Amino acid sequence: MQVGVHYANFGHPDWETRLVERLTETVRIADQGGATLVTAMDHWFQMEEMGGPSAPMLEGYTTLGYLAGITERVRLGLLVTGTTYRRPGLLAKTVTTLDRLSGGRAVLGLGAAWYEREHRALGVPFPPMAERFERLEETLQICLQMWSDDDGPYAGQHYLLDETICVPAPLARPHPPIMIGGAGEKKTLRMVAQYAQSCNIYAESVERMTHKLAVLRGHCDTLDTDYEAIEKTMILDRDPLDDTEAFLRLMGEYAALGVSLVTLMPRSDDPVAWTSEVCTTVLPRMAEL
Repeated sequence: MQVGVHYANFGHPDWETRLVERLTETVRIADQGGATLVTAMDHWFQMEEMGGPSAPMLEGYTTLGYLAGITERVRLGLLVTGTTYRRPGLLAKTVTTLDRLSGGRAVLGLGAAWYEREHRALGVPFPPMAERFERLEETLQICLQMWSDDDGPYAGQHYLLDETICVPAPLARPHPPIMIGGAGEKKTLRMVAQYAQSCNIYAESVERMTHKLAVLRGHCDTLDTDYEAIEKTMILDRDPLDDTEAFLRLMGEYAALGVSLVTLMPRSDDPVAWTSEVCTTVLPRMAEL
């Protein structure tokens, strides 16, 4: 099983003077230490449970562009981009730029968006949930068209594009992999089966993951898509350093279900030391699962 590092918290001690230094060193260690994926959040405000708007938060794609320049190996993405945050054609262009500048390492993470407060605060429309899911599907369709040989128009219910030109094209072939975050059984997992190369599901329990992956398989069967070709990833709110043996046993159970990557968040005030320890003591044993 592979490991991703999710850098969600910028508010560590002395962040006013050390934010960039700490982010840079953490991600360099992850890159050199064998992590597969580095992600940040796509928010303008920090989430309420992590300090809210008064806590520091960097814009996601600007951050990834910076990280592309200081890394060599890790894939880079946001976990995940809210479909309401950017117009789909511009999003495709942004991710393409990241892919080019990183040498083909960009991942497009997408979700339906949920953080109403930051939308209202900064004047960004926040439509009802049903419409957000409609826009999510159109965003997926537009990005895929932008990354295809079809540079013609796109006409959806919510988005109209006269042309879908994207030059230069991404380096990744056939396009940057699409990861859809969430586990909604009727819409989200159906879109994973239809459009995505990977899913990202919150690891609540092995039993829940078993059920969600069965639902995903059902959608793949209905749509005649390849369930085995979809990368199963998860995010876990647990520190592998607290009880490493118990953590590895749990990861073995998830690996047996077909989960191939777990994204972890630094769980201390020193993300540099935490990431170094995880890469040294946990990651090699994870690779054996």
